[in-house]
Amino acid sequence: MTALSRDDLPLPGSGPGTTTRPAPSGGLAGPTNHGSGASTPRHEPVDWVPALSTPGPEQQEAQRQLHQLMVRAAAHQVWRMRAALPDDSPASVEVIVQQAADEAMTALLAKLHTFEGRSRFTTWAFKFAILQASSDVRRLQWRRREVELRDLDLGTIPAADHDSAEHSAEGSDLANALARAMATVLTPYQRRIAVALLVDEVPIDVLAERLGTNRGALYKTLHEARRRLRAELTVRGYLSPTGGAR
Repeated sequence: MTALSRDDLPLPGSGPGTTTRPAPSGGLAGPTNHGSGASTPRHEPVDWVPALSTPGPEQQEAQRQLHQLMVRAAAHQVWRMRAALPDDSPASVEVIVQQAADEAMTALLAKLHTFEGRSRFTTWAFKFAILQASSDVRRLQWRRREVELRDLDLGTIPAADHDSAEHSAEGSDLANALARAMATVLTPYQRRIAVALLVDEVPIDVLAERLGTNRGALYKTLHEARRRLRAELTVRGYLSPTGGAR
């Protein structure tokens, strides 16, 4: 992923009607100013948290600049992932970018009190927009795809691809041991969640949405499944106590 630099930030003078300009090459989209008059350029707040927390003109200006940063970061990520979109037209991308920026800004403001200053505020803010944009693209990608919570099928375990017959046999043995462990030490729910996330590669936010749960609950289920599998494979001699393959 192309790193965002300070030069990639939206111009402080962009007006409230700023939208993203599509980047056909897949690069970072830039701001396009709409409206009859240009606004007066202003610098970023010296301290974003007080500026966004204190009602008044400074808060409004800080919110306007923050939204522009969110649009920039969201545009970068959506254009980067647009090949996965059912409709990757500039108009569709623009809608996704704006929605992602709005949702990311709402999420950030709700967690504003948690900012500890370990990084630049804008770096922290970009993460919200990039994660939200990624999540929105994945949801659209899977919108018309069925998510089947299937159980593990031992007959469909792919053969391991290794550089020697010996390594191939070892890999197949470990794969079969893992499958047996999944069948014996995991609950049916843990097994189906593990298969969906690790085998079928269903995005976790998509799976959470389909199941009416949240990412945290699925991460907890997956963590417990991995803990059980690791313990079983260690007891069976396939993993060392430190977790590495023997």
